Amino acid sequence: MYGENDIVQFVTKKRYESFEGNVLYYMSGLDFSHNKLSGPIPPDIGLLSGIHTLNFSHNSLTGSIPESFSNLAQIESLDLSYNMLSGEIPPPLVSLSFLSVFSVAHNNLSGSVPEMKGQFATFDQRSYEGNSFLCGPPLKRNCNWGNKVTGDPGLSKQEDDSSWRKYFLYGFLGSFVATFVAVAAFFYLNSYYLALVLSKLPCSAGICKLLGVKKS
Repeated sequence: MYGENDIVQFVTKKRYESFEGNVLYYMSGLDFSHNKLSGPIPPDIGLLSGIHTLNFSHNSLTGSIPESFSNLAQIESLDLSYNMLSGEIPPPLVSLSFLSVFSVAHNNLSGSVPEMKGQFATFDQRSYEGNSFLCGPPLKRNCNWGNKVTGDPGLSKQEDDSSWRKYFLYGFLGSFVATFVAVAAFFYLNSYYLALVLSKLPCSAGICKLLGVKKS
């Protein structure tokens, strides 16, 4: 138990602060960083509604971020960076009105980041960096990037069929044009064969005379 004359160094908001006197009865925090912890974060930590700072950074924690963290009504600093956490960031965390420092950087989180309102409007992309499957502001990655994969299967099939027909048509037209050019070039360079072919085709006297074709 601390006395009124004790001075305590307390870490919050990435700063070292000195506190003394009765205020110590109202300050609380947990720092589990750099402890080689593994496994999921116990949801019961969300029951510590009076805690001001919580640091789980630089461990090997797995699983999801407990939604019960939204009950940490007095939390000012929450650092879960450099772990192996997965899943989405619980949207209810936006209700933490005193949160000034927040980091989930360098995990395996996915989905949309919490809505940029309240204290979450003050956090930039550094709070989320190192998570390849997170999307939405303030990140530059748009959450609609995966719609082509996750959209309506029927719509995707129709798009595939349409693409197949388009490529087939382009291929057919390309082959036809190439063949026509090749035949035209052949007859242009071989006038004897051109005259021979034309002589076998029906034509009026005027057209045959114009082409110089002698009908047999």
